[in-house]
Amino acid sequence: MSAELLRVTQAGGVTTLVMNRPDKRNAMNDDLLAAIEGFFAAPPAGTRVVVLTGTAGHYCSGLDLSEHVARDAEGTMHHSRNWHRVMDMIQFGGLPVVSAMFGAVIGGGLELAAATHVRIAEPSTVFQLPEGRRGIFVGGGASVRVGRIIGPDRMTEMMLTGRKYGAEEGLALGLAHYVVGAGEALGRAREIAENIAGNAPLSNHMMIQALARIGDMPREQGLFAESLVAALTQTSPDAVEGLEAFLQKRAPTFR
Repeated sequence: MSAELLRVTQAGGVTTLVMNRPDKRNAMNDDLLAAIEGFFAAPPAGTRVVVLTGTAGHYCSGLDLSEHVARDAEGTMHHSRNWHRVMDMIQFGGLPVVSAMFGAVIGGGLELAAATHVRIAEPSTVFQLPEGRRGIFVGGGASVRVGRIIGPDRMTEMMLTGRKYGAEEGLALGLAHYVVGAGEALGRAREIAENIAGNAPLSNHMMIQALARIGDMPREQGLFAESLVAALTQTSPDAVEGLEAFLQKRAPTFR
């Protein structure tokens, strides 16, 4: 079932994941979440960058409420914490993840996108947090990730009103980093992913692991952590190769 729900293809160092529940606008159920978890727990050999997208005109329309099961408070908390764990695997798993977005990026779909590192939106993209209309609350990390992107004040307005933001509005808010034409998100995502794959793997790893965490630190601790990361990265074999390649005016060959 997982293989059908999540299509995986690899071309060089770029692996593309396609969420494949077209009749549900790629709404997230437990099986799809488990398939995503399984991929990031053991990515295919040679993967340097991941592209994440949906099918049939939608990225992800959020939690599949039609399969929502009645849970008590403890069960609901465990379900939420499982989402947190999987989103952490995406954000801090060590592989850059590029989202190609179109159509619904709603609720849990926005929580998923916010865990990725580069986000590309087509004009059809709709960002929304409609939990208030469902009588629920975000539980997949939006209060932290989306809140830090757009700020708690804007997120409060977004949730209270259930307002929909389009691609250009999302770009202005930081929910998207690029806006492209209709049908262009996946191609642009792969182009960007291939460019990122040309970086030194350790540099990419440190960017993913360090920057968000440093952002949570007080100033002095953040600067100290930056120095530690710089010391580890800039004394690596890839740093030697990168500098030599620059001086020799050639493309670097990283490990």
